[in-house]
Amino acid sequence: MTNDEKLTANAVIADTLDKATAKDPDLLVVTCDSRGSAGLVPFTNAHPDRTVEMGIAEQNAVTVAAGLAHEGKHPFVFSPASFLAMRSIEQVKVDVAFNKNNVKLIGISGGNSYTWLGNTHHSLNDVAITRAIPDLEVYQPCDKYQVKALFKYLLTSDKPAYVRIGKRKLDNVYHEDFDFVPGKAKIIKKGEDICLISTGETLYFALKAAENLEKQGINAQVVDLGSIKPLDTELIGQLAQKFDHIVTVEEHDVINGIGAAVASEVAKYGHAKLDILGFPDKPAIQGTQDEVFHYYGLDAEGIEKSIKKILDK
Repeated sequence: MTNDEKLTANAVIADTLDKATAKDPDLLVVTCDSRGSAGLVPFTNAHPDRTVEMGIAEQNAVTVAAGLAHEGKHPFVFSPASFLAMRSIEQVKVDVAFNKNNVKLIGISGGNSYTWLGNTHHSLNDVAITRAIPDLEVYQPCDKYQVKALFKYLLTSDKPAYVRIGKRKLDNVYHEDFDFVPGKAKIIKKGEDICLISTGETLYFALKAAENLEKQGINAQVVDLGSIKPLDTELIGQLAQKFDHIVTVEEHDVINGIGAAVASEVAKYGHAKLDILGFPDKPAIQGTQDEVFHYYGLDAEGIEKSIKKILDK
């Protein structure tokens, strides 16, 4: 593996958890007929005693994980995000968050990752749902370095958390020395003309759009909101007072995703205008991820066009 090699979040997580078993005798993985999709087959083969297979039964998986956590174990639940944040949400709210059980919920194949399987398998509402649950942290990492640093934190934290990851090999944004701090956003490109805030896989596209715009004389700042909850209200407040225009970009429905989280803070200052780029409030089209991102203007080209249009108003 080279330093600049692109990896899936799954590959990084599986390797991180495998190494963590040497130090944490209580670490367990709970799967829902999803070890293949989660990239956990090597882990489960190597650690059958650390694996709890629940089958296609997300509600049961979350409740069992909560029970394991209550008894001192450290379970990581892996299931498609579309099901983990929908089908088992009552168990997440009551058994995990309300009772403050140390369960880490990993929503795999998030956003539009399942492409042709359609809207039953898309998770374009999961951030809206999970960030509304008290005592549940919500994260969406953007590359292998952030994934690794995030899971280093999760392995030592005793707080319930939901993490959304996708399936594609992630473009690298950070470097090996990246340090993840919950509740802190990160400025990855400074600018003066407009501010782009993104998270997860769309962050790289926002960064590429900003780099293209800079060649045209538009200096855009780019901010990573990998920690969705807790939210960096301090930095968002500063951005709301500094910039006339803020644009959020996300692989999520435009309702109640990071756009809404940012808007609730920006509105306190009554200065910056906010535009939310994401999936419209209707069933998403089917196609490859790249085709769908392009259709909705969420790739670098689409974001660039939107920024120009906003600044021309």
